[in-house]
Amino acid sequence: MQEAEKTKPRELYRDRNVQMLLSKFLSGEIETLEPVYDPEVGYHYPEVEAIVGDATHVGAFLNKLHEAGILERELYDKIIYCPQCNSVKVAVRYCCPFCKSFDIQKSSLVEHVKCGYMDVEEKFYDGDKYVCPKCNEEMKRLDVDYRKAGIWCTCRECKKSFDTPVPMNLCRNCGETSTFEDIIIRDVYAYTLKEDITAESSLNLFLVTAIREFLIKEGLTVESPGLLKGKSGANHSFDIVAYRADKAQAMVVDLAMSQGNVVTEQPIIALFAKVFDVSPEKSYLIAIPRVSDNGKRMAELYKIHAIEAKNQEEAIASLEASLKNA
Repeated sequence: MQEAEKTKPRELYRDRNVQMLLSKFLSGEIETLEPVYDPEVGYHYPEVEAIVGDATHVGAFLNKLHEAGILERELYDKIIYCPQCNSVKVAVRYCCPFCKSFDIQKSSLVEHVKCGYMDVEEKFYDGDKYVCPKCNEEMKRLDVDYRKAGIWCTCRECKKSFDTPVPMNLCRNCGETSTFEDIIIRDVYAYTLKEDITAESSLNLFLVTAIREFLIKEGLTVESPGLLKGKSGANHSFDIVAYRADKAQAMVVDLAMSQGNVVTEQPIIALFAKVFDVSPEKSYLIAIPRVSDNGKRMAELYKIHAIEAKNQEEAIASLEASLKNA
């Protein structure tokens, strides 16, 4: 059976949930998406849950974005689950390798350097002094008079001694015990936006799609990207060109995103050069996250509607308000 073809990034950008998550990365609201630990459910991603609605869909959602080459992931932690009830309320018990009892006493092995006597640490206590049980000499200095020679355990059930206990897992939810062979171990990841998913390409691939869908719902005919022929005879490209039913007048939209904090006046100047030649009914520049003061002055001078937005929701809301006030 052939493996299902992976979803292409361009198709994913049409997904509203994908658009919402990536806008948080691009606006700087999320730099690294890290999981949050909850003792009831284990690791989870509250920001993503708020977007997709169902916490059980988050893992598949993030994995799909990773496989499509949109998000990079790095191992953040590993978490164990009960093989019986799938709970994360699993505790580790160190047990006797002979009878499997967890009632074991952990001690240190101590060796008296001078006479070579070795026993568990408890045998060396004499009141508030540290005394060798064999030669009765007081030991004061670690690694001079005595040294720690390792760990020694004694089982209170079967009375046997050993140096290495056996780890067993106890589920505090259902009471099931399990070994390392039985336990379920899952990787937990932190996610970042992949470097080659640049701000500009992401804008053109998913934010344009969101605005395009909004304008279509408003009853406009939309081309994206759109070409308009100017008075000079040159064709000019816009991120979005929208028409009324008769196509008599066009509305044009360009997008600009700053890698820093401010979109400069350059996109305003570039848009004006095209607008001057094609004379559209309205012209918009959607700037994420905001426009410089000089850019705002130029936009006002050139009669370009500059919309500032931190994400696509703000961009569409501002565009909608501008259209209603027209």
